[in-house]
Amino acid sequence: MGYNIAIDGPAGAGKSTIAKLVAKELSFIYVDTGAMYRGMAYACLKAGVDVEDEEAVSKKCQESTIEICYEEGEQIVLLNGENVNGYIRTPEVSAATSKIAVYSGVRARLLDLQKDLAKKQDVVMDGRDIGTIVLPQADLKIFLTASSAERARRRTKELLEKGQEADFEQIKKEIEERDQRDSNRKVSPLKQAEDAIFLDSSDLTIMEVVEKILSLKK
Repeated sequence: MGYNIAIDGPAGAGKSTIAKLVAKELSFIYVDTGAMYRGMAYACLKAGVDVEDEEAVSKKCQESTIEICYEEGEQIVLLNGENVNGYIRTPEVSAATSKIAVYSGVRARLLDLQKDLAKKQDVVMDGRDIGTIVLPQADLKIFLTASSAERARRRTKELLEKGQEADFEQIKKEIEERDQRDSNRKVSPLKQAEDAIFLDSSDLTIMEVVEKILSLKK
């Protein structure tokens, strides 16, 4: 059984950035659950499966295997043994991913794959239901959050640095609406596990958060 670290929290809390750094410091595998969903979406598109057809999508996912490994420090997503890193970040795959991610059959299949990976490897996994649904027996659970204003500030800064337009108030409104949706959805809602450690990153730097999590690992 591997050592498992689960990091949950709302959108924009910095979960992925923090999880990747913690995994790197510990030489653990960072399990990019979003990339796994993208891999399944790509599998459907590649096979010509209609992503609006929940039954067909679920069947395709049951036939497919997604694994994550590292080659020369780079995370590789393997779909049935094939490296699909170059295909899963396109707008078409992004759109398909958002559609199939809500299907119970897809979630169940990926849940099995994620649990299996965590049994074999030392992993850091981030999301919204890792500590409650995916890895309820995780050795360390963190609920990472930040105020909606701070998350909106970070997102605004990120967009402006990319040369894109950004409206702070609109971004803040969208974040709060997403929090509401994620917390109230029927399947795997955003929820802090009872044994998770609450960590507010509003006034902390990225490395301060990483160091805090590393200090909690037993």
